[in-house]
Amino acid sequence: MSEASGMQPQLLSQRQPPPPPGGRLGKTASEPFMCAHLPNQVLESISIIDTPGILGAKQRVCRGYDFPAVLQWFAERVDLIILLFDAHKLEISDEFSEAIRALKGNEDKIRVVLNKADMVETQQLMRVYGALMWSLGKVFNTPEVLRVFIGSFWSEPLLIADNRQLFELEEQDLFRDIQNLPRNSALRKLNDLVKRARLVRVHAHIISHLKKEMPSVFGKDNKKKQLIAKLPVIFARIQLEHHIPPGDFPDCARMQEQLLVHDFARFPSLKPRMLEALDELLTRDIAALMPLPQEELEAARAGVQGGAFEGTRQGPFVEGHEEEDDEAGGEEGDEWVVTKDKAKYDEIFYGLAPLGGKLSGRQARGWMVSSKLPSSVLGRIWQLSDVDRDGMLDAEEFALAGHLIGAKLEGRGLPADLPRSLVPPSKRRHKGSAE
Repeated sequence: MSEASGMQPQLLSQRQPPPPPGGRLGKTASEPFMCAHLPNQVLESISIIDTPGILGAKQRVCRGYDFPAVLQWFAERVDLIILLFDAHKLEISDEFSEAIRALKGNEDKIRVVLNKADMVETQQLMRVYGALMWSLGKVFNTPEVLRVFIGSFWSEPLLIADNRQLFELEEQDLFRDIQNLPRNSALRKLNDLVKRARLVRVHAHIISHLKKEMPSVFGKDNKKKQLIAKLPVIFARIQLEHHIPPGDFPDCARMQEQLLVHDFARFPSLKPRMLEALDELLTRDIAALMPLPQEELEAARAGVQGGAFEGTRQGPFVEGHEEEDDEAGGEEGDEWVVTKDKAKYDEIFYGLAPLGGKLSGRQARGWMVSSKLPSSVLGRIWQLSDVDRDGMLDAEEFALAGHLIGAKLEGRGLPADLPRSLVPPSKRRHKGSAE
């Protein structure tokens, strides 16, 4: 591997990003983490964390660590959570349900993707979508409807192209959501600060109440058990007494479990001056921080760039292009590799009735779409083929587009830039002077 890319055996050996939750979840929770460094422009703006595959309904394997707890640790720190479902084998296993429950409190970050939707007919897709929404409603146990993106998020031809336009619009919305992450990150950090400050205030009132209720000498253990059992009632009492919203309180069942190992008599007493300082932070200091996100917003206005986000809305295709991999053009050379197939593409080109020797985007789009490749790929092919950047294709550029489509259908990738062997002979001087 080059110096710009590589795989590290453990994420704990890296300084950035922060280490995984090995401290409070045990050594086995940090050992499986791997960190990959790739020379990709997308990763200059965002970091991507991929979880292990979720076990199916009939699979029972011990991971050796608390998987839901690890997910919860990451969910509290990331900007976006994407849940992936396959349209042709929709199921929510027991482990998936536990994983989703671990995301509680972060519903605003969650996006659901119904992937591989081109593998089912339209009528079946409607049934799958309805079943997914019903299942998610049961797991999340909330009246709010999660945003579900429907599509086929890969660079291969669509198996069933009936819903192509829907897939394009959904892909565009999801890409826009991801592209805006750097702009929204500062505001999310500020919201997290407010959330933690409110939680600290509630925690102080709870701990102070438990300490006051404890007897001085006898019956401490019994009183502790009674207070833990009545914790929901204590929450309601504190809420009414101090006018605290119910959403600021921690999870009652989890706090009951954690209180079992603590001595209430050793809890610190409530310090009014510190509470006043905390209220000052929430009412005045946080408001003073609001200009900071605006400054970061200006710095991140471009959003995520590169990869599938580069060159969006190119030509007649509104999405960007796919992630670049192996070049489709072969080795550098003076011979134009498209020459051998140009007669075939010329016949198609003149059959589309070019005006002034060129095809507009509208004229070329129908033929390109017939390949069933996703618009994100076709948009990239258009960008590469329109060498002179006039928004139209002449005979040579059209032949180049046909060659790139054929290469993609054969499983080859698209080049980042056209090598000389792919540049049409009449455009080679033009392309060199433009660069």
